[in-house]
Amino acid sequence: MPLDILVGAQWGDEGKGRITDWLAERANIVARYSGGDNAGHTVTVGGQIFKLHLLPSGIVQPKAACVLGNGMVINPARLLDEMDTLAKLNMDVSPARIKISAAAHLITPAHVALDRAEETARAGGKIGTTGRGIGPAYTAKTSRHGLRAELLLEPERLGDAIHEHIQQTNVYLQSLYGQAPLEAGAVAAEYAAHAQRLAPYITDTSLYLHQQLQAGATVIAEGAQGTLLDIDHGTYPYVTSSSPTSGGVFSGLGVGPRFVGRIIGVTKAFQTRVGEGPFPTEAFGAEAERLRGTGQNPWDEFGTTTGRPRRCGWLDLVLLRYAIRVNGLTELALTKLDVLSGLKTVPLCNAYSAHPQTHTELPLGPADLSPFKAVYEELPGWEEAVSGARALANLPANARHYIRRIEELTGVPVTMISVGPEREQIIFTA
Repeated sequence: MPLDILVGAQWGDEGKGRITDWLAERANIVARYSGGDNAGHTVTVGGQIFKLHLLPSGIVQPKAACVLGNGMVINPARLLDEMDTLAKLNMDVSPARIKISAAAHLITPAHVALDRAEETARAGGKIGTTGRGIGPAYTAKTSRHGLRAELLLEPERLGDAIHEHIQQTNVYLQSLYGQAPLEAGAVAAEYAAHAQRLAPYITDTSLYLHQQLQAGATVIAEGAQGTLLDIDHGTYPYVTSSSPTSGGVFSGLGVGPRFVGRIIGVTKAFQTRVGEGPFPTEAFGAEAERLRGTGQNPWDEFGTTTGRPRRCGWLDLVLLRYAIRVNGLTELALTKLDVLSGLKTVPLCNAYSAHPQTHTELPLGPADLSPFKAVYEELPGWEEAVSGARALANLPANARHYIRRIEELTGVPVTMISVGPEREQIIFTA
């Protein structure tokens, strides 16, 4: 009856989708516990590319049930678009398979408009949000003005709540940001239509998960974003509005820690970041382009949700050790090792310098990384392509040395290594 937790160990975009997809083949349920459609998980199966934003990546596996937990904020229009796209591919998106927590919160056009207006008003102090309404929806939740998914079960209450919500938001949009007001009646009608379709999916997912775990089911808790974007434990203020760390699983799904089995942290073989904020190991120029790719392949370093080019750099073990500690990681999944093939040397950051001191652990957490300069080990690279490797022994000696060095410097085993986007391009070491 394990609850296995999968979290991002960096700034998101680590390749959690493909790891979740593989784990889901052996699981009964995959459950998302945080975030909204600002997350983007890409799964590649036989050349078919699935770009998911709200549904757990387990949806691509035919047997796994999928849960959208109470820690999420859900845009009904985007969820229905995603479900319709998968239905056209003959995937089961029925209420028997997909469960939405009655306590999850809804995103509306008002949240989206407010998000974009706030980001524009920040001018030079932009955070780099996706503009999907995530922050305002979580703000409404914590200020106790949110719209919970349970409203989709009661059309009259839903209509009244939408009208009040739009009218209140219009005050801010007009008076603070000079934006045009939204039409409350039109939004209410739109959400009435969403409610007709989504009402059968609404349930007490906390009870459902608890009963399934007690009955011996294997549940994968799928994270969105990454540790360094956590509202409490990330690089504040350049963070998301939820808790993508492992602790968020319990509040975001309504289950207790006694069921936990593995806690898997997903990290790229290098480092990327989207949006603003300090990045100690960032590469520039040709080095950054080399890591990013051209954008011709869907798995190059461009955002699944936004299409924005990601900032790229070298693997940061100071931050990775921090993620291991905060999440209690029991193992690592290392993705995109294939990208490093062909480099003469591979820099690996094991410390920061901030004159006159050197730090292997962050003195005050990761909120302000601007004073620190990366201190690198230069490891020998490898020329050989690794995308065809299916066992650790198939990897070049220097690639194996790179993996061992990560294990030595973090104290956590690397149990999965991704050498390409397809399901079969994962090497298992344990």
